[in-house]
Amino acid sequence: MDSNIVVLKFGGSSVADNLKLNVVAKKIIDFYKENLRVVVVVSAQGKTTDGLIKEAKELANLPNDREMDVLLSTGEQVSMSKLAILLNRLGYEAVSLTGMQAGIKTNDLNQNAKIENIDTTRIEEELEKGKIVIVAGFQGYNEKGDITTLGRGGSDTTAVALAAVLNAKHCYIFSDVDGVYTTDPNKITTAKKLETLSYEEMLEIANEGAKVLHNRCIEIGEKYNVPIVTKSTFNNKPGTILQDEKIQNIEQNKLQNQIESKLYNKQDNIENKTYNKQDKIEDARVKSIVKNDDIIYINMKYDTYSPEMFYKIYATLVKNQIGANHLQNNSTHHTDISFTCPASALNKFQNLLEKDFKSFDTTYTNISRIAIIGHGIRNDDTILEKVLNIIELNQLEIYHLEVNESKIAMLFTTKVSNTILEQLHKELVEE
Repeated sequence: MDSNIVVLKFGGSSVADNLKLNVVAKKIIDFYKENLRVVVVVSAQGKTTDGLIKEAKELANLPNDREMDVLLSTGEQVSMSKLAILLNRLGYEAVSLTGMQAGIKTNDLNQNAKIENIDTTRIEEELEKGKIVIVAGFQGYNEKGDITTLGRGGSDTTAVALAAVLNAKHCYIFSDVDGVYTTDPNKITTAKKLETLSYEEMLEIANEGAKVLHNRCIEIGEKYNVPIVTKSTFNNKPGTILQDEKIQNIEQNKLQNQIESKLYNKQDNIENKTYNKQDKIEDARVKSIVKNDDIIYINMKYDTYSPEMFYKIYATLVKNQIGANHLQNNSTHHTDISFTCPASALNKFQNLLEKDFKSFDTTYTNISRIAIIGHGIRNDDTILEKVLNIIELNQLEIYHLEVNESKIAMLFTTKVSNTILEQLHKELVEE
């Protein structure tokens, strides 16, 4: 295939209704007119997926995973067919393909399947005919021929995976926001948009619960060096570019050289002045602060304890895809196990309480997690000092503290207000 392929992904808010589909169609046509081969990936319209989940749960408290994949995959198919109908009416040949028709082969795990390989034959054939190819995101098929889905946000992963196998020039992720911000702009009005991010930094942001990109798409992007650009569907402002950290540093050095060149040209008596190219050779900087309130703290108690019981509990949680983190036993005399899990897994856990964990005394509480992210921040003790000072001033109790090369993350014992996020952002980002 030629390297003049671009992959464009449009999220649910971008394709929410027919008026917005017209906006999306214009975006696609603009790329097509640049003599680019265009592959489009779409999500389900608006809150379609949430509505389908709600309807299924009215029929069964814990619907069968296979049948849920069959049901949920229909949302993306509605979006792709509508968009293809519109583009064809506008005079641009387009064809819609389901995950299976697009050759997206996955493993057998329903509701959270992983892409194993993609047979691009059909996509390449349609591109050779000059058509715009529209692929249903979020879905594939397994070796049995059953429909599988990739988990919430999986359309991002579909898009980046397609960009990787098609050797696309860029993968554009379009949504209702125009890039990645230093924190959630809906919570903190002073949040700043970031021009560039490394894959590592973006992965930390996604893993912490920021609803910007599916974390698995970032891993694929880094593995295959796919240039990812996050932009808004509804304006033409520059977005945020995700790229390899080495490339990011090269681009920053180019910009620095341009600035230096302008300074030297403007100064007539430069020999009498001093100019430092880099004030800090090693500079740790906070890129983003993520606050996640969709976390449940769970505590399970039982009169006796054994290592076997601990392993059995953890194995049960893993088998049922509860997503348990920070699992620990707080006593050697009796079972006192605590862990956290996403709020979205609470329904599954409550089902386990009725079947597997009836004899346990169990409590659960909604808590918050705040993560401060930026490459190298571990090497700057002043950042952690500032963070802890704010936590102490607000008399908050930390359940778990994690520090690594690019992240400081704190789990609190309760749900904390956005005031804390605002204070951290002001101290660490706006200074």
